[in-house]
Amino acid sequence: MLRSPSSSEAAPFPTLVPRLLLIGGGAGLVAAFVLTIEKIALLKDPDYVPSCSINPVLSCGSIMRTPQAELFGFPNPLLGIAAFAIVATVGAALLAGARLPRWFWLGLQAGVTAGVVFVHWLIFQSLYVIGALCPYCMVVWAVTVPVFWYVTLRNLPPASGIARRLTTYHSVPLTVWFLVLVAMIGVRFWTYWSTLL
Repeated sequence: MLRSPSSSEAAPFPTLVPRLLLIGGGAGLVAAFVLTIEKIALLKDPDYVPSCSINPVLSCGSIMRTPQAELFGFPNPLLGIAAFAIVATVGAALLAGARLPRWFWLGLQAGVTAGVVFVHWLIFQSLYVIGALCPYCMVVWAVTVPVFWYVTLRNLPPASGIARRLTTYHSVPLTVWFLVLVAMIGVRFWTYWSTLL
């Protein structure tokens, strides 16, 4: 059961969470904005080569032309612009001393949970359906998962044993996630990577 600490309870990571929200939200916002600019350029000129199309594997252009890039009928980066602007604003507000009510934290939890599910769907699509990677998208992956993780840890009941263990070893699941993702990318595109060795 998720909760938002009352003023008398100490939320875990009181400085890390606001900073992560601000920095992660800012990085995600920049990546989503650049992707939107690249998508507009591609719509204007079908022969345009996006700045993030570097080689056959790191190829934003091939991803931008797929149905997965517009899951809800409009470019996915537009979702990122809205979502990451909210995340960064929440981080800035917390750093400025704002105290947010429980309903707000639960709403943020719902948002970051939806974001992390969407990101994992996009990872699967990139690796195993489209067969290409977008560097700016990977920035989004790299910030969404930590934002989700630390917002979740902050909202867990502090008295529960699992919350204490996860808070104590908070970096382990994130490290494992990043290592697994790097391994998946390495294995999936090994044929290409091996030609560079």
